[in-house]
Amino acid sequence: MAARETTNARTLTIALAQYAQLELSDPSAFDHFCQTVRSICEASTRDGKKIDLLAFPEMHLFGTGTAGEDEANQAQLDAAVDIPQSNGGETEFIADSLPARCAELAKELGIWLIPGTFCERNPEGGIYNTAAVFSPSGQLSGSYRKICPWRPYERYTPGDSFTVIDIPGKGRLGLTICYDAWFPELSRQVAWLGADIIVNLVRTTTPDRRQELVLARATAITNQVFVASVNAAAPQGVGQSLLVDPEGEILHDSEGSDEELLIDTIDLDAVSRVRRIGTAGSNRLWEQFRPDDPEIPLPLYEGHIKPLRWQPQQH
Repeated sequence: MAARETTNARTLTIALAQYAQLELSDPSAFDHFCQTVRSICEASTRDGKKIDLLAFPEMHLFGTGTAGEDEANQAQLDAAVDIPQSNGGETEFIADSLPARCAELAKELGIWLIPGTFCERNPEGGIYNTAAVFSPSGQLSGSYRKICPWRPYERYTPGDSFTVIDIPGKGRLGLTICYDAWFPELSRQVAWLGADIIVNLVRTTTPDRRQELVLARATAITNQVFVASVNAAAPQGVGQSLLVDPEGEILHDSEGSDEELLIDTIDLDAVSRVRRIGTAGSNRLWEQFRPDDPEIPLPLYEGHIKPLRWQPQQH
């Protein structure tokens, strides 16, 4: 299987923490989170598999337990944070804010950290559901606001832009959040921006997780990228997290809803390799259009597929 061959050139050790959501009402929740992250990193180092990237599920630090919809929304509004813009330089965090403390933790442990998603304050009222990636140097490398809240149940303000993040010496990371995965246009855009791996942060509580597992594999196949889908453990989620290679093969998964840590080392060069030789040695999806092909109208989007722009961005 081409995507499982490793060359040590661009290997990334990724850990998906299928853990239960922490409660906003618990004043010790973040301390518990820090202890968990440290324990994961220490254990992996002892086992000779030092983690490069550690990701937690959607809203991992913003749990509202069994609160009703109105009460839960108000609790998240009250706990919302400001997330600074990442400009490639020093990040200006608000002192002792939750993002600042996550950045400090990432720096302390020398890892890329995705601590789930944040309730990010919207200056016009409401909140975004925002994923943030913190670098081993303690900087905010990028953030992404969920474009497709699960309506009508989620009240988050939709985002309107995409995010990819370069991990020096490794590759490019793209972000989606939970229900985003049901919209293939979003994953296609992230892949086109050059992502080698799409990390989908999830808090699915419903039986349709079975369909989401199919979507994760389909996203990997149709975009020839790695896909990591990490869901919350019980009681807030149904688990069943997984890591998929660029040909849609499951590399690592959890069958149930119990807390579980999935760790695997992937070779991001597999992305370019699969695109070069084709999925199953046959399908070169990103080679479909040629420069002299006609444009394909897309009435749904009032746009076109332009052959000259089809191939993903290089990095």
